[in-house]
Amino acid sequence: MEIKETVKKLLQEMVVPDLSKIRDENSRILSILELTNKRLDNLNTHQSDPSRRIDEVRSELGQRIEDTNKRIDTVHSDLINRLDANNARIDQFFRKSVTRDKHFKVDQRLNSLEDEVHAIKQQLAA
Repeated sequence: MEIKETVKKLLQEMVVPDLSKIRDENSRILSILELTNKRLDNLNTHQSDPSRRIDEVRSELGQRIEDTNKRIDTVHSDLINRLDANNARIDQFFRKSVTRDKHFKVDQRLNSLEDEVHAIKQQLAA
């Protein structure tokens, strides 16, 4: 039994103080780990705020872009309608212009023919 007690005594002298140190170090490590976890939680919270804000801004910008595109489409439609109306007016102007030009030529020809008829009547009367 003496060996048993010697081994027990030796273990108590060598291992127990080291176990006490290990427990102390383990306790400190757990404290540091807890502080580190709190800091990580704080960082995650701080990081999620800007990310959330970025998402809000992205959403807001997306909506503004959609609104702008709708306004552009409206202006585009309005401009197309105006161009179509102007083209119709230009076409009408050219139709009238050609008609007036033809009418003017017909008037000139009629006047010329009336002058010829008048000259022929004068020759016949003489």
